[in-house]
Amino acid sequence: MYDTNGLEVLTSQDCLRLLGSVPVGRIAYTDQALPAVQPVTFLLDNDALLVRTGDGAQLASAARNAVVAFQVDQLDPESRSGWAVMVVGYAQEITDPDELSRIKQLPLRAWFTTERDHFIRVSIELIDGRRVGQDATHNATPDDQPPVRLSHVV
Repeated sequence: MYDTNGLEVLTSQDCLRLLGSVPVGRIAYTDQALPAVQPVTFLLDNDALLVRTGDGAQLASAARNAVVAFQVDQLDPESRSGWAVMVVGYAQEITDPDELSRIKQLPLRAWFTTERDHFIRVSIELIDGRRVGQDATHNATPDDQPPVRLSHVV
């Protein structure tokens, strides 16, 4: 299926597969009533995303029980192809000692040298994705009408 812009609409299963294929995404949250976006390392864990952050990090304090958006993509400017997946869900800091022990054994490593021992779980309430590329483009128009053809006047 294609949207009205000619982008391939990805299934939920495709979105989850792509989401699990990259180690870094961007989380969007509210910080002091303003939008904020931060790159983070993450891991897909069953039906949620796990994000590792530092003690006192703005993200840890701003995302407690808040609705956040999370986006990953892989784009190739040269071939003008790629994909993007977006998740919307609730962010909760993980504090249960047994759950923290389990999560610390997962291959979720921070890219920074400072200690990052706070974990946030983002539920996957909504998931949406698009793909564009030579094999994924489609001349879609609203209401499935035939595409408008432009004539060149010389």
